[in-house]
Amino acid sequence: MVAYRQNELVSATELSKQFGEYISKVKDGILEKIGVLRNNKLNAIILSVDEYEKMVKAMNQLEEIEMYQEVNRRVQTPKNEYINGKSVLNKLNLSLD
Repeated sequence: MVAYRQNELVSATELSKQFGEYISKVKDGILEKIGVLRNNKLNAIILSVDEYEKMVKAMNQLEEIEMYQEVNRRVQTPKNEYINGKSVLNKLNLSLD
């Protein structure tokens, strides 16, 4: 779980009253993130565009690593363990026709 400093948590009501101020704090790097509370529960996070783009890039890289690892695992599968496509289609009562 991500840790939040006291000044990084704000109620939705407070945020709506001072939206511009909070956005500026995130944009200018004064705050790394803002956790928006609703009914005393964390409901949303506000990040700068740069931080969001870094996060998306990291997630995409992780996905690529996982795909690479899966391809390598499958390449190492012995041929006698291959699954016959026709058998799978038959079991599922499907055909390519």
